[in-house]
Amino acid sequence: MTITARPTWTTSTSQPDHPDAVLLLREYMTEMVVRYHRRPALPGEVDEALAELPSDDLAHPGGLLLLAHHGSDLAGCAGLRWQSGWAELTRVFLRPEHRGAGGGAALLAAVEQRARVAGADRIRLDTRADLVEARALYARHGYVEIPAYSRGPYAEHWFEKRLP
Repeated sequence: MTITARPTWTTSTSQPDHPDAVLLLREYMTEMVVRYHRRPALPGEVDEALAELPSDDLAHPGGLLLLAHHGSDLAGCAGLRWQSGWAELTRVFLRPEHRGAGGGAALLAAVEQRARVAGADRIRLDTRADLVEARALYARHGYVEIPAYSRGPYAEHWFEKRLP
């Protein structure tokens, strides 16, 4: 009998303009546009969304971007924006073929560890009502709904997790 080892999850920091990051951020935004409008993205629509909600601040000194690999496969990303004493989580994304394999948990653990090291005492995020899988992921990992802390155009639910 042959036993095949499962691929492991690893994360590493990346600049938002690195080709792998650009690819994942475009896939993330494409999914956000498609799910929001409940139809395929129109020509130029993803580019407009990327311009409206840029990720260039997910780099030192204002934040960071993590890329996740499942084995050798580029699988997902998550970003943090540094605030005074806390961090804002954004751009949490896993490619569909890697969902359900522990990548969400791996990304959350990695960003939480990075936030702690940076001195943040909590992580906050906002998300949309239609992103039910994301909301369930956050709740499973100790994030609790809080009153609105931001007024983004797509913010409908707000979460926070205190970091030990």
